[in-house]
Formats: sequence, structure tokens, C-alpha cells
Amino acid sequence: QVQLVESGGGLVQAGGSLRLSCAASGRTFGGYNMGWFRQAPGKEREFVAIISVSGGRTDYADSVKGRFTISRDNAKNTVYLQMNSLKPEDTAVYYCATTTSWSSSVAAFHSWGQGTQVTVSS
Repeated sequence: QVQLVESGGGLVQAGGSLRLSCAASGRTFGGYNMGWFRQAPGKEREFVAIISVSGGRTDYADSVKGRFTISRDNAKNTVYLQMNSLKPEDTAVYYCATTTSWSSSVAAFHSWGQGTQVTVSS
């Protein structure tokens, strides 16, 4: 089991940037693909990005492609989400999660963090 703690959320104006971090505890962090999801009020949790164990493969939701970048540092047991050119519609609670699959489905992910709030003002 991997425990995940997200941080780095906050309030930012449209067009601004934030970098989210997800710190993992447990020796098996390096054995998982890692994903970022987000959930806005009244909406379902949706896929944002995924990164492979080595960091050499990534995939993004169309809505964030070209603006967000996922990365990881296995030595620090941490995965990041760099968010640029933020829009009000990016406002949501952002979660990181682990998976042994290559998938954008919530059901494919198992360990989840508690989330960090990102609010983008117009």
C-alpha cells in the first residue's frame, strides 16, 4: 500500500501557473504508474494525466494537453503536475493516484491522496 499526500494547490488568476506535488510513502512507489485526476463541484472525477514508472511515457486529457506537464522523481518518491495557462474551468480538487495499468479510468487506480484545491479566478 502506498500513502499519497498532495500539496501545492491554491488560488491563482487565469493565465497563471501552479505546480502540484504528490509525495508517496512506501518502498513500492517506483513500481507504479502515477496519475492525476480532478473533481469539480457537482461533477465526476476526471482524468488529467498519467506517467509511467520510468517517467518516459506520459498521456494527457485533451483539455490540458499543451498546458500541463506531469513528471516524477523516483528518488524523492514524488510526482508533479506543472500547470500553466490556467483557466477558470481548471478549478477543482486535484488528486494523485497509483495504478499498475495504463489507463485514464478512475476504476484502474487504487491508492488515492486526499486532494488539493486549485481555484482559478477570472
